[in-house]
Amino acid sequence: MAPRAAARLESLGFGEVYEYKAGKLDWLAAGLPTEGENSGRPRAGEASRKDVVVCGLKERLGDVRARATEGGFDVVVVIDEERVVLGLLRSKQLEMDPKLLVEQAMHPGPSTFRTYVPIKEMADSMVEHDLDSAPITTSDGKLVGVLFKSAATSLAASAAAAARRMITASRPE
Repeated sequence: MAPRAAARLESLGFGEVYEYKAGKLDWLAAGLPTEGENSGRPRAGEASRKDVVVCGLKERLGDVRARATEGGFDVVVVIDEERVVLGLLRSKQLEMDPKLLVEQAMHPGPSTFRTYVPIKEMADSMVEHDLDSAPITTSDGKLVGVLFKSAATSLAASAAAAARRMITASRPE
């Protein structure tokens, strides 16, 4: 919490008050709960798939491809022991020589997005940049999941339709 808010709570008699120095965006990026007007709007972290296939740098591409195929995924996220995203394997890389190490085939340092990014913004970006999927991470680069364009565009359209219904319903006759 912000220093001013912490000081005020302490002045009201609250005993254990902590300042969250990393800030609100870090809180949001960690996928922690929020309140307020925007808290109910869909965001990238909530819409991302958590069950995606992951692998390490030293695995063989053929083994990883088999797991991806079995799971029905055309994308694999390369992570380290702490779940920090190191790279990405898309269909093109997954089709390479199965004897290659993941490290040799992966797309290193892929663009990642934070959990708090509004779903409409994600959908627009994914359409604009022709991304079928995007890794969603915490602010320290740890994998949360993968957001697929189909889910992002569907959720964005649903949210827009709901907003239109609310606006229409609140208009005086």
